[in-house]
Amino acid sequence: MPSGRMIKLVVYEVLQVACLSVPMFVVMERFASLMLHVRGDLTAYWLVVAASIAYVTSVSLLVWVPLRYFVLKQRTVITDITQWRPTTLAYVILCTLPCFSILIAGSKVQVDKGPQYRQDHFSELPVSLVLFSLICVDIIERIRPCCLTGQADHMEMDLDMPGPVLTHLEQVNSVSGQLYYERGQNGVLVNSSATGRWRDQEAVGSRSTSAAYLYSSSHSHSGPLRVLWSQDMRSEVIVHSFLFWMDVVELVRVAGIPDVFYSGWVFAVYILAFLSCLRLAVTPHSALLPSAGFFLQDLPFLLLRLGLISVHGYITPLLYPMKNLLVCLTFTYFNFLTKLRLFRRDSMF
Repeated sequence: MPSGRMIKLVVYEVLQVACLSVPMFVVMERFASLMLHVRGDLTAYWLVVAASIAYVTSVSLLVWVPLRYFVLKQRTVITDITQWRPTTLAYVILCTLPCFSILIAGSKVQVDKGPQYRQDHFSELPVSLVLFSLICVDIIERIRPCCLTGQADHMEMDLDMPGPVLTHLEQVNSVSGQLYYERGQNGVLVNSSATGRWRDQEAVGSRSTSAAYLYSSSHSHSGPLRVLWSQDMRSEVIVHSFLFWMDVVELVRVAGIPDVFYSGWVFAVYILAFLSCLRLAVTPHSALLPSAGFFLQDLPFLLLRLGLISVHGYITPLLYPMKNLLVCLTFTYFNFLTKLRLFRRDSMF
């Protein structure tokens, strides 16, 4: 009888193959139906369907299966990779890119044939299925090292969860406590007679205590409401993965609006959406992820949304361009402007 580890491995691999093939089949079938409507020829329909089957079969056998073999066998060429994920990058290139290309081709075909042939703007099922499969692949790759039964290993899960991780904390409640801490660590009392120095050290203790309150991941609570304090990092991975892609989901939703889909804006929407999907290849704790989010998502999305709003009106909620603007401003300020002499003064707030 196969072990639980083997069953989990097979289930994960089958789910990833399904996420690779099902969106392609659905999008290609819709495109084949569109070609049947435009040309009125059943041969074009079956040619597109046959092309989709041939593509999925060849890609699965020639690219996906060898890649998964090297990943599972932990070959040197794979174990040396620490800043990006080969499986997710391959999925974005092999599935997401062709699906977005087919959606653009569907728009181009209908625009060239005239307004009377505009019947399908590929909203809802095809686009939602592509993005849902993308999210599922991300979730599988993050939750793969974890057991699906029993309690979660928080230290193991923290490696796959982006965000601040508090590994060590010294709580300092007062200035004297800070001085005692420095004396015990260094053996020498640090000369810090400036008033601002005292305040800074006290603020360090306050910030450390606040950080412990915000980011502590394990609490022991009892009583009738203890069920409300329960948490499991495995479920948080799923929630975070969906939230991570909400900005892309909203942008692609705008592409399904007929005024956008049957115009040149559809090219910009799907191209920028694909570039944003490339962030999936970066490991969650990589130092490249904030820069990738700025250059591949927030800055391009902000410019695109401003252009869409100026031409088509408020077709997207203002929350999203405001979010992109805020992220761009804070990223530029904290990563570049704070390094200037003007913003390095300790006396400023």
